[in-house]
Amino acid sequence: MQQYLQNKKGLVQSVFDRVYNKYDLMNDFMSLGIHRIWKKNLINMMNPSLNSSLIDVACGTGDIGKLFLENTKSTANILCIDPNKGMITKGKKKLFKYKNINWIIANAEKLPALDNSFDYYTISFGLRNTKDISKSISEAYRVLKPGGRFLCLEFSKIMNSNLNYIYKNYSKLIPFIGNIVVGEKEPYEYLVKSIENFVNQEELISIMKENKFKKCTYRNLSGGIVSIHSGWKF
Repeated sequence: MQQYLQNKKGLVQSVFDRVYNKYDLMNDFMSLGIHRIWKKNLINMMNPSLNSSLIDVACGTGDIGKLFLENTKSTANILCIDPNKGMITKGKKKLFKYKNINWIIANAEKLPALDNSFDYYTISFGLRNTKDISKSISEAYRVLKPGGRFLCLEFSKIMNSNLNYIYKNYSKLIPFIGNIVVGEKEPYEYLVKSIENFVNQEELISIMKENKFKKCTYRNLSGGIVSIHSGWKF
């Protein structure tokens, strides 16, 4: 399933080239710090095993990888993947103390990894930025071991109409916050549009099932502002 905005030539790359340096700071501003709780929820839902392996796609500056290592007592091996060189560079500096993380610049639709390689696959606020959702999920299935688990944390659709009204009005402020914090307004206009255009919870479940994942479920957080989707490779 191709996404219109993300297929505009160079658009997503340009967005992250312009914001990577203050990416973490802006995430804290936009979500009032709640994105850190959402990410901890993802790891808690995963409950990773010691000595396991993770591929974290659209890794940004490595928040999920860091939490994964902390929860596996640094016994795990992690491959962090992101298409943006700036993000990877910033992530390496941020997590330089962790020796069992490898970093590679690549896209979710074509992962530089062997079949059946990882126990866990995560993508956090990144599936929305891929050019092809279905192809990205197909790649996730390919690189997971049999018995491996796919987890996606992503902006979703709000169930409560009152909360949805408040959120939509708050979203209109995000480009202005971006302009103040980062000095860039346009990337955050893209962000708001990409959230509005992304598939809903049930549609994402259907795409996962089409790509062979089993026991597909989702959990809404913060009333559906975000959701965590889970699926298994059997």
